[in-house]
Amino acid sequence: MTTMTTTANRSSKAWYREPWPWMLMAGPLAVIIAGVITAWLTIKSNDGLVSEDYYKQGLAAGQTVAKSKFAEELGIVATLSLTSEGMRVKLSGKHPDMVMPPALQVTLSHPTRAGLDQKSRLQQGGDGSYAGEMHLPASGHWLVLIEDDAKTWRLLGSVMLPAAQELNIGGEGAAAKLK
Repeated sequence: MTTMTTTANRSSKAWYREPWPWMLMAGPLAVIIAGVITAWLTIKSNDGLVSEDYYKQGLAAGQTVAKSKFAEELGIVATLSLTSEGMRVKLSGKHPDMVMPPALQVTLSHPTRAGLDQKSRLQQGGDGSYAGEMHLPASGHWLVLIEDDAKTWRLLGSVMLPAAQELNIGGEGAAAKLK
């Protein structure tokens, strides 16, 4: 009987010296580590698509639609010429006595990457068109927003860059179409 007891004592090891408990604990431990890394990434990273003041922007949506409708009522059409150096805009309206603003605010924005958005102020030249410097991106889908300085009206259209032709924004249906 003593031989049997000493053999049983020799063959049994402490639990932490056996490989099976460690292999069984490796799976849950890996999940815990992955969860901690995921939580750290969500806290540290910025979601550029979500605005900090989304509620205020939602309230302002009605005012934005009214400005677009006002531009449509005035029959304002903007003809854009895009080059690598900048942008030239020629405005026209259905009322011949419409007073053109001295300057335009133009925003070129990417639909999903807010960090690439650009704003520029275009001054009216001697020929009645507006010109200004804007570093146009190489290619892709972009939204173009044109407003007067007083922000009483606005035109919104989309463009695929590079655009070899002139682009019309506004007019009937306020849809951007190639000339």
